[in-house]
Amino acid sequence: MGRRRPRRGAAQADQVTNDEVRKDLREDPDSLLSPTSDPGGVAFGALGAEAGSDLNWFKMVRHRVQSRAATSSKYPWWVLWSLLAGLLALNFTFTVFIVDLPDVAREFHTTQGVLTWTMVGPLLANGLAAPIFGKAGDILGHRRLYLFGLAGAGVSAVLTALAPNVVMLLGARTLDGIQAAATGTASGALINLVFKPEERVKAMGWWSLIGAGGPVIGVTIGSPIIAVWGWRALFWAQLVLIAVAMIVVSTVLPRRRGTPEEEARAKEKARRDFREMDWIGSWTLSFSVTALMLGLSFGGRVGWTSPLCMVSWIVTVLGITIFIVRIRTAERPLIPPHYFVTRNFVWPMVVRASANFSYFGGFFLFPILMERGFAYSVGEVGAISIARPLTFSICSPIAGYIAVRIGEKTSAIFGMIFLTSSMGMFALLHPSTGAWYVIIALSLSGLGMGVAMPSSSAIMSHAVKSNEFGVMSAAQMLAMQVGEVAGIQVMETLQSTLARRRGLQDALAGNPQLLATFHWPFVVGGAVGCLGIVGAFFYKQFERPPRR
Repeated sequence: MGRRRPRRGAAQADQVTNDEVRKDLREDPDSLLSPTSDPGGVAFGALGAEAGSDLNWFKMVRHRVQSRAATSSKYPWWVLWSLLAGLLALNFTFTVFIVDLPDVAREFHTTQGVLTWTMVGPLLANGLAAPIFGKAGDILGHRRLYLFGLAGAGVSAVLTALAPNVVMLLGARTLDGIQAAATGTASGALINLVFKPEERVKAMGWWSLIGAGGPVIGVTIGSPIIAVWGWRALFWAQLVLIAVAMIVVSTVLPRRRGTPEEEARAKEKARRDFREMDWIGSWTLSFSVTALMLGLSFGGRVGWTSPLCMVSWIVTVLGITIFIVRIRTAERPLIPPHYFVTRNFVWPMVVRASANFSYFGGFFLFPILMERGFAYSVGEVGAISIARPLTFSICSPIAGYIAVRIGEKTSAIFGMIFLTSSMGMFALLHPSTGAWYVIIALSLSGLGMGVAMPSSSAIMSHAVKSNEFGVMSAAQMLAMQVGEVAGIQVMETLQSTLARRRGLQDALAGNPQLLATFHWPFVVGGAVGCLGIVGAFFYKQFERPPRR
């Protein structure tokens, strides 16, 4: 009898695939920048369903999808859509939960003032965790960090849905801020890794669409769910979406498997780099930013010179001082010092901070302005308010494609001009102003953010090495958060102070003198917006290769 020809089994096929991957990496070292070769995946293995106990059918489907995605010319877009699916699952509950705060307060026998910590807590936790996660993602792998954030979001959703008291509720929402730091830094880094420099602004436009449009979708879909089944049902629904997002992300973003020797070397290097990370600089930056946001959050309520605020200012100054020293002296600083003299690193953070100051300051004041200054009902204010995030979400992806033609610098300048103009329109409101004027002002605000933010993210990515995209994403998030908190507190405190000095705290809605107390806060918002315009002029435009 002749010798039987051996059949190639699944294991042999996988080995051939791995051999081909290693050959491709030897021929094209730059492919290591692809998330398909995520160093964190090599170093620490997979999460959850990706463990060795995978069912064969799932492995077969995943392998087929991964192969098709990785060989597609549209692979970066596969990555983008999978990441956006996760981000949508995370942020669509944000505004719905705020809308239902009165009912939640009654259920837990507490005040709405206490429940404001459902917003302040996540913000502070995000500021504390973002610098650590940004650097950790650069070292351990952004894919792994993103999946970790999704898993944390699932835990937060379960704890929120099951919360028996207000303490558990606040703890669950604070945990949500930690996962947001993980998914936020990792998603931004992964997008920058897979897209070519000249195409990144398009991707960031879609990323901004989900950031702005997710809460709008949540209000539209979530409000009926709450009305029928209650607010807890919304978080069970979110858990399902998170589970789906984890399957999609883990399928489209495969981890590279090398030989045992390659995996051992990568694992040891990642552990060594993680141990040698500048932990002193990282924690001092985290605590200083958190202290700054804490002081800004409560300064308007307890007084800017109160003991709480004074401690916050002291911690902020000490932390920043230590962080600067560590940048200059540490062997491996969190952020290399040369970035702080790089135009396209510093000025995008200035633009982001000033834009968020104006946008969110106006966002917070607008409902008060319309209800107290014009005697609008809550329903009317809600209907008009949709113009701002709707314009933001629609314009962001379009602006990304336009920026490819006119340049990110020009796009950012015009975006900040639109945003600052909206502040000027609000500052000129008078008792006879019609709703059409307000809608235009809101739309300009959303247009400005939608146009300026994708370009600022893309410009900053050009100034950073690919192995430091996580730190860049964290720096952007911190600038945005500080601007957001500062804008809300400064503009709200200024308005309430003017109203108190003029004896208008208890004035009837629609009082012209009460309306006048909103003028100066929007003037301040416009002034800070002008700082963003100046900052955008200092961008160094990225030169695109000529079109073929």
